[in-house]
Amino acid sequence: MFEYAFIQNAFIVAVLISVVCPLIGMFLVLRRYSMIGDSLAHASLAGVAVGLLLNINPILSAFCLTSFFGVVIEALRRRFRRYAELILVIVLSLSVGIAITIISSGLVHANVESFLFGSILTVSREDVWSVFILSIISIFLILRLYPQLVFLTFDEDGAKIAGVKSQIINYIFAVLVAATISVSIRIVGILVISSLIALPVATALQLQRGFRRTLQLSVLFSFIDILAGLFVSYWIDAAPGGVTAIASVLLLMMVMAFQQIRLAGHHTDIERM
Repeated sequence: MFEYAFIQNAFIVAVLISVVCPLIGMFLVLRRYSMIGDSLAHASLAGVAVGLLLNINPILSAFCLTSFFGVVIEALRRRFRRYAELILVIVLSLSVGIAITIISSGLVHANVESFLFGSILTVSREDVWSVFILSIISIFLILRLYPQLVFLTFDEDGAKIAGVKSQIINYIFAVLVAATISVSIRIVGILVISSLIALPVATALQLQRGFRRTLQLSVLFSFIDILAGLFVSYWIDAAPGGVTAIASVLLLMMVMAFQQIRLAGHHTDIERM
């Protein structure tokens, strides 16, 4: 199957997003910001619609508009802490409203389903380069800001006292979330991006390891989920987004079952002693 150019393109993109998604997802999950990722995933649909309307690369247009909404959410979240969930609903409603208006108006003559559910057939070489550039920038910034992000994740107030520029870093992080979502829409699809960001991390957390080890395991589980979704969807001729989401949940259940069996065996050994 690798003799086909579209499979090669899809595989490269899948490897890249299998690294980027859990790197961002780890901080989102631990900071209880998973719903922000879900809202921005839906906001990316507006970016795709605008890109198709203006005849520019949908990945780049999705990144620009999703970054804008991410910064808006972060600004309003800091200003209206009691109404954080309402802010997400407003942004989600506005972005989806923009997307539906553009798509239903007939101004866009393209297959939007490939962005909603993911597709391995529509990944072009231009998409690969766009994903590669955004992924490298995202990974570089995460590594560069890693100590500050970890500090903010576990103790934001303490980080502020220690002199960490939390506001700037949070804005940068919002843009990184937007970049992660943008690079994933071609393969995974807009509707299940949030699961790809959160589920590999949730799976790794079941093993109860340290932060760095959990991050490494989440990348491994993400890689397994995405490649399983990619290959199985190819063989059964289905959208990779749905297959990837199913694979993510199944792997989570398998790890949870393994952990329960391991803990039960550990307790039995203690009782025998």
